[in-house]
Order: sequence, then structure tokens, then C-alpha cells
Amino acid sequence: MCSYEEVEKKLRDLNINFEIVEHEPALTTEQADKFIEGIEGVRTKTMFLTNKKKKNFYLVIMDDTKRLDMDYFKNIVEEKQVKMASKDTLYEKMMLPPGVVSPFGLLNNSDKDIKVYFDIEIMSEKRMSFHPNTNEKTIFISKEDLIIFLNNIGYQVNIIQL
Repeated sequence: MCSYEEVEKKLRDLNINFEIVEHEPALTTEQADKFIEGIEGVRTKTMFLTNKKKKNFYLVIMDDTKRLDMDYFKNIVEEKQVKMASKDTLYEKMMLPPGVVSPFGLLNNSDKDIKVYFDIEIMSEKRMSFHPNTNEKTIFISKEDLIIFLNNIGYQVNIIQL
């Protein structure tokens, strides 16, 4: 499993700047937001979704105050049904527990079979925040650098209206 240290190493290898805030474990986005009050950057939530047959996988990243319309998203990805992946599927694909899902978990996806979607609304922000494979830290990274990171590890970024 790629730990925080491996995330940090990969970012440094790519010469990507980031800011880390250490805090007690955050179990919800609301709790995480309290630990990072006053720091510039959109607060995100990252959802790991799958189709009914568990053959297609999606990472959806959006503002943490927004709700995802699953029916709308399933039409975008041309699925009959999408749902939150189980904790077992999450661990199998990204080696992460619930509550720690972020784009950095893609380092653990050796199959490279997860499609990445960002809500266009957050793409106007300069920086975004995520848990870097641990809920005891929050990382702030520019959206440009995050895209560089994702492209470097083999993922295409899809920007959609949610």
C-alpha cells in the first residue's frame, strides 16, 4: 500500500509543491474542514463508485458541500446503475479504508482501471485539499499539479458538470 510517505516522495520526485496540515484523525468531511479552517483551497470530497456488476470504477471529486446526483452521473458514464463501492472493493482497488479516499489512492491501483472525474465547479479554484492516504493529514495542492500527478501515474482527468 502506498502510504503518506510514498505520496510525498512521488510529489517531490515530480517537483510538485504542496502544503501538509497534520491533525487528529478526521472521520467526516465536516470534521476535516474544522482542522483546516482559514487555509486557502477548496475542500473536496472524493467518492469511489462502481457499476452494478463491479466491472467499471469511478473516482468522482467535487466540492465537499455539494451532493452527487447519482442518476445524473450514471447517464454521463452510460451506466444503468452506479453506487458507492463497498469497503471491500475500495480496499481491493485502492488499498484504502473508507474516509480516506482521494486521488492519491490511485497510486495503489495497479490495474489502472478507475476513471477520474472532476466537477467543473472546483476547477476554477487554485488549490484543492485531500487526505493523502491517511486521515491524520490534509494536503493542499494546486489543481495544475494534481493533474500533472494524475497524468504521470497513468490517469486521464475528465472534467464534467455535476
